[in-house]
Amino acid sequence: MNITIYDVAREANVSMATVSRVVNGNPNVKPVTRKKVMEVIDRLGYRPNAVARGLASKKTTTVGVVIPDISSIFFAELARGIEDIASMYKYNIILSSSDQNKDKELHLLNTMLGKQVDGIVFMGGNITEDHVEEFKKSPVPIVLAGSVEQSETVPSVNIDYQQAINDAVQLMIDKGHKRIAFVVGPLLEPINKEKKLSGYRQALEHNGYDYDEELVVEGDYTYDSGLEAIEKLLESEDKPTAIIVGSDEMALGVVHGAVDRGYSVPGDFEVISSDNTRLAMMVRPQLTTIVQPLYDIGAVAMRLLTKLMNKEEVEDQTVVLPHRIEYRDSTKN
Repeated sequence: MNITIYDVAREANVSMATVSRVVNGNPNVKPVTRKKVMEVIDRLGYRPNAVARGLASKKTTTVGVVIPDISSIFFAELARGIEDIASMYKYNIILSSSDQNKDKELHLLNTMLGKQVDGIVFMGGNITEDHVEEFKKSPVPIVLAGSVEQSETVPSVNIDYQQAINDAVQLMIDKGHKRIAFVVGPLLEPINKEKKLSGYRQALEHNGYDYDEELVVEGDYTYDSGLEAIEKLLESEDKPTAIIVGSDEMALGVVHGAVDRGYSVPGDFEVISSDNTRLAMMVRPQLTTIVQPLYDIGAVAMRLLTKLMNKEEVEDQTVVLPHRIEYRDSTKN
């Protein structure tokens, strides 16, 4: 049976307004009355309806989180940071996976708004003008986490992806490599085309290297696309000696594909991955990676959202967290 506030009020012999004050922590309730109401709530198993409460207070203490792939370790680590900070500030989470499908992403946004969420943390690959228009129309704040939109008008938390790839390429150049390949994520996504690929080209051009399209292979972040990428790179007569890879899962495919064909890592190819998920330490050799502080990105995004929801002062709505390179066995000492 669905226990209502009316049932609690009747059983405790108080008004529904008194029950509401107890539930919402209002101090204007006598201790003896509060104790009696709480005993009835516990005995009946009453659970306040957040949406119903939100109709009166215009707040439901609920936050929507749109995640591209709920099975991804990358996004799972981001979501953990979001959840921990949400819990700290007493917000509940509604989590939905969009399968990196634009129509589904836009549908989920409207569905969450219909559930009276107080704010949304959005993670998606390709942030289009349609997305931005929906963000602007939203009656509640929206923060991007680990996602880039070109106009930079939507609050966001990321690292400097362009500089991160630039640093990785420069490291390989400093070690004497002349043929440096880049296995990049989907170029439809601004984070890859406008940021990461630009960082790759920038480092080459700064050092007087020519940009060679044969050394750039597009993947989709998956293990299989890493296998396909190394197969394509090995077809070249002038093979690369260093490979930068846009995700840990793709890097696993690159390393395994190379080893399966009789090559060694880092003997024949030095490999630098991205993200530093726990996958980077599960493969042998363990992966040298660009460390993206995934948990921190999620946590900071949620903290930024709490400030926006509560109309607190925010100095900068575009937050860039530091990155670094973690040296492991897929590169030489």
